[in-house]
Amino acid sequence: MLHPNPPETPRSRQFDLIAFDWDGTLFDSTALITRCIQNAVRDVGGAVPSDKDAAYVIGMGLMQALAHAAPDVPVERYPELGARYRHHYIASKHDLSLFEGVLAMLTELKSRQHWLTVATGKNRQGLNDALQAAELKTMFDGSRTADETAGKPHPRMLQELMREFGVDPARTLMIGDTTHDLQMALNAGCPSVAVSYGAHEPEAFYALQPLFVAHSVPELHAWLVRNA
Repeated sequence: MLHPNPPETPRSRQFDLIAFDWDGTLFDSTALITRCIQNAVRDVGGAVPSDKDAAYVIGMGLMQALAHAAPDVPVERYPELGARYRHHYIASKHDLSLFEGVLAMLTELKSRQHWLTVATGKNRQGLNDALQAAELKTMFDGSRTADETAGKPHPRMLQELMREFGVDPARTLMIGDTTHDLQMALNAGCPSVAVSYGAHEPEAFYALQPLFVAHSVPELHAWLVRNA
Protein backbone atom coordinates (compact mmCIF):
# COMPACT_ATOMS: atom_id res chain seq x y z
CA MET A 1 0.00 0.00 0.00
CA LEU A 2 1.40 3.37 -0.99
CA HIS A 3 1.61 6.04 1.68
CA PRO A 4 0.36 9.55 0.93
CA ASN A 5 3.00 12.05 -0.05
CA PRO A 6 4.45 13.87 2.96
CA PRO A 7 3.35 17.51 3.10
CA GLU A 8 5.70 20.03 1.57
CA THR A 9 7.94 21.90 3.98
CA PRO A 10 9.32 25.43 3.58
CA ARG A 11 12.82 24.03 3.02
CA SER A 12 13.58 21.90 -0.04
CA ARG A 13 14.08 18.22 0.69
CA GLN A 14 16.55 16.09 -1.23
CA PHE A 15 15.45 12.76 0.27
CA ASP A 16 11.87 11.73 1.01
CA LEU A 17 12.80 8.35 2.51
CA ILE A 18 15.70 7.80 4.93
CA ALA A 19 16.55 4.19 5.82
CA PHE A 20 18.74 3.57 8.87
CA ASP A 21 20.64 0.47 9.77
CA TRP A 22 20.02 -0.41 13.42
CA ASP A 23 22.98 -1.98 15.26
CA GLY A 24 26.06 0.24 15.27
CA THR A 25 24.22 3.10 13.55
CA LEU A 26 21.37 4.04 15.90
CA PHE A 27 21.95 1.49 18.68
CA ASP A 28 25.28 1.20 20.48
CA SER A 29 25.41 -2.58 20.29
CA THR A 30 28.56 -3.42 18.34
CA ALA A 31 30.63 -4.57 21.32
CA LEU A 32 27.77 -6.66 22.69
CA ILE A 33 27.05 -8.39 19.37
CA THR A 34 30.75 -9.09 18.88
CA ARG A 35 30.95 -10.69 22.32
CA CYS A 36 27.79 -12.76 21.75
CA ILE A 37 29.14 -14.11 18.44
CA GLN A 38 32.42 -15.05 20.11
CA ASN A 39 30.66 -16.76 23.02
CA ALA A 40 28.34 -18.69 20.68
CA VAL A 41 31.29 -19.99 18.64
CA ARG A 42 33.13 -20.92 21.82
CA ASP A 43 30.06 -22.79 23.11
CA VAL A 44 29.97 -25.11 20.09
CA GLY A 45 33.73 -25.70 20.08
CA GLY A 46 34.69 -23.52 17.11
CA ALA A 47 37.73 -21.29 16.75
CA VAL A 48 36.71 -18.02 18.41
CA PRO A 49 36.93 -15.15 15.91
CA SER A 50 38.84 -11.98 16.69
CA ASP A 51 36.98 -8.81 17.63
CA LYS A 52 37.57 -7.49 14.10
CA ASP A 53 36.31 -10.67 12.39
CA ALA A 54 33.27 -10.93 14.65
CA ALA A 55 32.37 -7.27 14.16
CA TYR A 56 32.74 -7.57 10.38
CA VAL A 57 29.64 -9.77 10.05
CA ILE A 58 27.33 -7.34 11.86
CA GLY A 59 24.53 -6.37 9.52
CA MET A 60 24.31 -9.73 7.78
CA GLY A 61 21.46 -12.15 8.47
CA LEU A 62 22.16 -14.23 11.58
CA MET A 63 22.96 -17.57 9.93
CA GLN A 64 25.02 -15.92 7.19
CA ALA A 65 26.92 -13.95 9.81
CA LEU A 66 27.63 -16.94 12.04
CA ALA A 67 28.73 -19.08 9.10
CA HIS A 68 31.20 -16.37 8.08
CA ALA A 69 32.47 -15.84 11.63
CA ALA A 70 32.85 -19.58 12.34
CA PRO A 71 33.96 -21.27 9.10
CA ASP A 72 35.23 -24.33 10.98
CA VAL A 73 31.82 -25.11 12.53
CA PRO A 74 29.97 -27.82 10.53
CA VAL A 75 26.77 -26.76 8.75
CA GLU A 76 24.70 -29.21 10.77
CA ARG A 77 25.64 -27.31 13.93
CA TYR A 78 24.45 -23.92 12.63
CA PRO A 79 21.06 -24.20 14.40
CA GLU A 80 22.88 -24.81 17.70
CA LEU A 81 25.25 -21.95 16.96
CA GLY A 82 22.31 -19.65 16.28
CA ALA A 83 20.56 -20.77 19.46
CA ARG A 84 23.66 -20.06 21.55
CA TYR A 85 24.00 -16.59 19.99
CA ARG A 86 20.36 -15.80 20.81
CA HIS A 87 20.87 -17.09 24.36
CA HIS A 88 23.79 -14.73 24.98
CA TYR A 89 22.09 -11.80 23.24
CA ILE A 90 18.81 -12.13 25.13
CA ALA A 91 20.68 -12.39 28.42
CA SER A 92 22.38 -9.07 27.70
CA LYS A 93 19.88 -7.20 25.52
CA HIS A 94 19.01 -4.71 28.24
CA ASP A 95 22.62 -3.51 28.07
CA LEU A 96 21.82 -1.88 24.73
CA SER A 97 21.30 1.84 24.41
CA LEU A 98 20.85 4.45 21.73
CA PHE A 99 23.92 6.44 20.79
CA GLU A 100 23.77 9.84 22.45
CA GLY A 101 22.00 12.32 20.19
CA VAL A 102 20.04 9.77 18.14
CA LEU A 103 16.63 10.64 19.58
CA ALA A 104 17.10 14.37 18.93
CA MET A 105 18.26 13.67 15.38
CA LEU A 106 15.28 11.43 14.59
CA THR A 107 12.85 13.90 16.14
CA GLU A 108 14.14 16.74 13.95
CA LEU A 109 14.09 14.62 10.79
CA LYS A 110 10.53 13.57 11.60
CA SER A 111 9.52 17.23 12.02
CA ARG A 112 10.94 17.92 8.54
CA GLN A 113 8.51 15.36 7.11
CA HIS A 114 10.99 12.72 6.04
CA TRP A 115 9.77 9.14 6.09
CA LEU A 116 12.05 7.34 8.55
CA THR A 117 12.59 3.59 8.19
CA VAL A 118 14.87 0.81 9.40
CA ALA A 119 16.67 -1.73 7.18
CA THR A 120 18.46 -4.20 9.43
CA GLY A 121 20.10 -7.60 9.57
CA LYS A 122 18.17 -8.28 12.79
CA ASN A 123 15.16 -10.57 12.65
CA ARG A 124 11.64 -9.17 13.03
CA GLN A 125 11.23 -10.21 16.65
CA GLY A 126 14.61 -8.75 17.57
CA LEU A 127 13.81 -5.41 15.94
CA ASN A 128 10.35 -5.25 17.51
CA ASP A 129 11.87 -5.93 20.93
CA ALA A 130 14.51 -3.23 20.40
CA LEU A 131 11.97 -0.67 19.22
CA GLN A 132 9.75 -1.40 22.20
CA ALA A 133 12.63 -1.16 24.64
CA ALA A 134 13.79 2.11 23.16
CA GLU A 135 10.26 3.55 22.98
CA LEU A 136 10.87 4.32 19.32
CA LYS A 137 8.08 2.35 17.70
CA THR A 138 6.13 5.46 16.67
CA MET A 139 9.25 7.20 15.35
CA PHE A 140 9.57 4.97 12.28
CA ASP A 141 7.18 4.77 9.35
CA GLY A 142 8.34 1.37 8.15
CA SER A 143 11.01 -1.30 8.50
CA ARG A 144 12.43 -4.44 6.91
CA THR A 145 14.45 -7.22 8.51
CA ALA A 146 16.72 -9.89 7.03
CA ASP A 147 14.44 -12.82 7.92
CA GLU A 148 11.44 -11.37 6.06
CA THR A 149 13.29 -10.15 2.94
CA ALA A 150 16.94 -10.93 2.13
CA GLY A 151 20.15 -10.30 4.00
CA LYS A 152 22.48 -7.46 3.13
CA PRO A 153 23.98 -6.59 0.69
CA HIS A 154 21.02 -7.88 -1.35
CA PRO A 155 18.93 -4.79 -2.23
CA ARG A 156 15.51 -6.31 -1.47
CA MET A 157 15.03 -4.49 1.86
CA LEU A 158 15.46 -1.10 0.23
CA GLN A 159 13.51 -2.09 -2.86
CA GLU A 160 10.52 -3.11 -0.75
CA LEU A 161 10.64 0.08 1.32
CA MET A 162 10.86 2.24 -1.80
CA ARG A 163 7.92 0.40 -3.32
CA GLU A 164 5.89 0.72 -0.12
CA PHE A 165 6.36 4.48 0.01
CA GLY A 166 6.39 5.10 -3.73
CA VAL A 167 9.84 6.71 -3.63
CA ASP A 168 12.51 6.59 -6.35
CA PRO A 169 16.07 5.44 -5.54
CA ALA A 170 17.43 8.95 -6.05
CA ARG A 171 15.07 10.21 -3.31
CA THR A 172 16.07 7.44 -0.87
CA LEU A 173 19.07 7.64 1.48
CA MET A 174 20.61 4.62 3.24
CA ILE A 175 22.63 5.26 6.42
CA GLY A 176 24.76 2.53 7.95
CA ASP A 177 27.97 1.55 9.71
CA THR A 178 29.11 -1.36 7.52
CA THR A 179 30.20 -2.03 3.96
CA HIS A 180 27.17 -4.34 3.73
CA ASP A 181 24.88 -1.32 4.18
CA LEU A 182 26.71 0.73 1.56
CA GLN A 183 26.85 -2.14 -0.93
CA MET A 184 23.12 -2.72 -0.45
CA ALA A 185 22.50 0.94 -1.28
CA LEU A 186 24.64 0.67 -4.42
CA ASN A 187 22.81 -2.50 -5.43
CA ALA A 188 19.47 -0.69 -5.02
CA GLY A 189 20.66 2.40 -6.89
CA CYS A 190 20.40 4.58 -3.77
CA PRO A 191 22.85 7.11 -2.34
CA SER A 192 24.28 6.37 1.09
CA VAL A 193 25.92 7.92 4.13
CA ALA A 194 28.33 5.95 6.33
CA VAL A 195 29.05 6.28 10.03
CA SER A 196 32.49 5.37 11.36
CA TYR A 197 31.56 4.78 15.00
CA GLY A 198 30.04 1.30 14.43
CA ALA A 199 31.34 -2.06 13.26
CA HIS A 200 33.54 -1.37 10.22
CA GLU A 201 36.65 0.73 9.70
CA PRO A 202 35.98 3.82 7.55
CA GLU A 203 38.86 3.10 5.15
CA ALA A 204 36.68 0.42 3.53
CA PHE A 205 33.79 2.83 2.90
CA TYR A 206 35.19 5.10 0.23
CA ALA A 207 35.23 2.54 -2.59
CA LEU A 208 31.45 2.25 -2.07
CA GLN A 209 30.91 5.96 -2.75
CA PRO A 210 29.00 7.26 0.29
CA LEU A 211 28.01 10.91 0.09
CA PHE A 212 29.51 11.50 3.53
CA VAL A 213 31.22 9.65 6.38
CA ALA A 214 30.08 10.85 9.81
CA HIS A 215 32.34 10.25 12.78
CA SER A 216 29.69 10.94 15.43
CA VAL A 217 25.92 11.25 15.76
CA PRO A 218 26.10 15.07 16.09
CA GLU A 219 28.13 15.17 12.86
CA LEU A 220 25.57 12.96 11.12
CA HIS A 221 22.72 15.09 12.47
CA ALA A 222 24.32 18.29 11.22
CA TRP A 223 24.95 16.85 7.75
CA LEU A 224 21.38 15.61 7.43
CA VAL A 225 19.94 18.98 8.44
CA ARG A 226 22.07 20.70 5.78
CA ASN A 227 21.80 18.13 3.00
CA ALA A 228 18.85 15.76 3.40
